[in-house]
Amino acid sequence: MYSVNNVSVVFSGNYLFQGISFLINPGDRIGLVGDNGSGKTTLLKLISGQQKPETGEIIIPSNHKVGYLPQEVKNMSTLTVIEESKKAFDELNQLHAKIETLNHEIINRHDYHSTEYMRLVDELSHANEHFQILGGNNQDAEIEKILKGLGFLPEDFNRPLSEFSGGWRMRVEIAKLLLQKPDILLLDEPVNHLDIESIEWLEEFLSVYPGAIILVAHDRTFLDNVTDRTIEISKGKTYDYKMSYSNYVEERVERMMSEQASFTNQQKQIEQIERFIERFRYKATKSRQVKSKQKVLDKMDRVEIDSIDKSAINFSFQEAPASGKVVVDALNLQKAFGQNIVLKDLDFVALKGEKIAFVGKNGMGKSTLSKIIINQLDYEGSLKIGYNVKLGYYAQNQTDMLDPNKTVFETIDEVAVGDIRKRIRDILGSFLFSGEDIDKYVKVLSGGEKSRLALAKLLLEPYNLLVLDEPTNHLDLKSKDILKIALLNFTGTLIIVSHDRDFLSGLTTKVIEFKKAHIKTHLGDVKDFLDKRKLDHLNELNTGLNAGSQQKNKEISQNKIDYELKKEKDKEVRKIQSRINKLEEEIANLEAETEKMDTQLSQPEAHATVVSDSAFFQKYEQTKKQLKSKMDEWELALMELEEKQNS
Repeated sequence: MYSVNNVSVVFSGNYLFQGISFLINPGDRIGLVGDNGSGKTTLLKLISGQQKPETGEIIIPSNHKVGYLPQEVKNMSTLTVIEESKKAFDELNQLHAKIETLNHEIINRHDYHSTEYMRLVDELSHANEHFQILGGNNQDAEIEKILKGLGFLPEDFNRPLSEFSGGWRMRVEIAKLLLQKPDILLLDEPVNHLDIESIEWLEEFLSVYPGAIILVAHDRTFLDNVTDRTIEISKGKTYDYKMSYSNYVEERVERMMSEQASFTNQQKQIEQIERFIERFRYKATKSRQVKSKQKVLDKMDRVEIDSIDKSAINFSFQEAPASGKVVVDALNLQKAFGQNIVLKDLDFVALKGEKIAFVGKNGMGKSTLSKIIINQLDYEGSLKIGYNVKLGYYAQNQTDMLDPNKTVFETIDEVAVGDIRKRIRDILGSFLFSGEDIDKYVKVLSGGEKSRLALAKLLLEPYNLLVLDEPTNHLDLKSKDILKIALLNFTGTLIIVSHDRDFLSGLTTKVIEFKKAHIKTHLGDVKDFLDKRKLDHLNELNTGLNAGSQQKNKEISQNKIDYELKKEKDKEVRKIQSRINKLEEEIANLEAETEKMDTQLSQPEAHATVVSDSAFFQKYEQTKKQLKSKMDEWELALMELEEKQNS
């Protein structure tokens, strides 16, 4: 067990958090949440030992290892991908050398019953056990498994790391950390550099990871799939919820309502006592009662309420100017970087008002086509931009393009023209830059603040085509929700590159999948695409069987197909069963709560204070509605389970 004990941190003269405490158990899956600037990254640095608190302590046993992945890592290594990945085994190599030394010492000793001999044998036993836990002699297989899971191809393994973009170099850092198998894994925004397939692989990997995990992520789906405990940092305090993110959101609202009701009732009680004291303070006949009431007031444990911080970006895009029906029209388009063909014989059309998602593994051409559309890259073939198209673009590295030596206000002021200049302060205010914030230099802004500033620039003129490349990186969950609503209400054409499944869900009506220099169009949103892709995988397996009969080396047996089908089915069954178990637990809690309230209603004399409060009946009705809703979900889940088992 590890502990954060009474920890405080001061930033710019104010407490970032004060006196926070919580335990970390082996095997915990903790999502660390809070607004940008609330101290999530700072807390990870404290636990990793990279930063010291002003007060309190972080207790980690000396023989336990903590692994920390920061948001950004600048790795300028000249080694190949495989060579850099092997750095993860420095400890393992040292352990192997230690085992060799211990073996040599033991072989050359003959005092078999001495204390020193037994100590060496015991030390060798522990070293061998630790060696096996860390992967033993299976290094190459472990490296290959993790690199492939993170999206690297076998032919990438021997390429110099310097040939890869910052996002791919970050993946190598993730691989090195996972290969080290620390007892506590601290991940700060690990999915920012991953595509959807790699994110799903990482979810599966973390689900069976033996150590404790604490992660910061602004991907709601990733948080729900990985974590079962949520620690919120809010206004310098932490709140611990033994549940995943989505359930925490619901529970937090209920806690706020309960706290507000308790606070209101206590304030009424305090007012009554204070009125009594004030009225009879100077009457000798009431002096005893006044003193008694004053003691009650002094000893009262005051209820404190945690108000929800409702600050979030608040904006909408300007009305899109009229454009032609065809906004983008590409025919036989090709793009290569040297010998690397990224796009080949590509045909693509974007129509007026369409909302299109570009998805696929990193390096498959999503950002390349985006840059071609906005005329940042040359190409072969034909690409036409439609009549009266006004194009707005948000690059994946948009925040890096901001001048660090300009202030927030200067960044907007230098590009604003015409009447919009009069609204600069209003626009910045809608992106949470107000008061002294507008005079901050860009270089001191957090990643989330830089992202908001870059988005604010898109409001300076009306567009009817938005091309957005990973616009949600570094945005907190509330800000992402506001951006999604703004894009849903945007009346122009949208092309968006994103790996955030929750953000894309319900936003787009068409998905363009990039794969091996070609594209494939899928109608519907990202959820439809992901569901269909699972079916496509099994269909490809059957296709492989028919084609393989002509090539013995590539033959896939029917047993393999049956095994894959069964594995996929069992996985779905387990997910449904897990959901049913969770629902049954929630139903049991709600039934217990309802039964308790029914008892209070049936005995009003004994519970007069409780049942006389209008908040009690509101909560009673709310609990019954929640119970009915959970029962309906449970019944549907049972039907889904039965159908899946019989299919």
